[in-house]
Amino acid sequence: MSATADHAEERTGLAARLGFQPEQVVQELGYDEDTEQELREAIEEHTGTELVDEDYDDVADAVLLWFRDEDGDLTDALVDAIGLLEEDGMICLLTPKTGRDGYIEPSDINEAARTAGLSQTKTISVGKDWNGSRLATPKAAKTGGGRR
Repeated sequence: MSATADHAEERTGLAARLGFQPEQVVQELGYDEDTEQELREAIEEHTGTELVDEDYDDVADAVLLWFRDEDGDLTDALVDAIGLLEEDGMICLLTPKTGRDGYIEPSDINEAARTAGLSQTKTISVGKDWNGSRLATPKAAKTGGGRR
């Protein structure tokens, strides 16, 4: 396998580890110039669909939420994101790593998720500056979440 193929597989593997599935509609919120472009591309490659933005007018299978401390109330953002999802959808919350501008304490993420009615199922590093937390609705947690 070539180095390029290895890199592509590694990228799409990250999208899969975050819980994204082929053919999912993924709505992206909080995009800015500091977002991890390589992760965005990996999600599109893995799902086979382009990310849709906040103007998308249908329900999504998953929400990709980039969130920084200065973006407001995390619980409110999560509740809003839930309203954009299919019944068994999931939210991938991306927050800056420790020491980066906009960092959010893990305990604050956990509390906001619980308050919004979500369960945190996985947290992984998704790049140099970002961590990703997979958050599931109660229905998605029972069914495995998302389309198959």
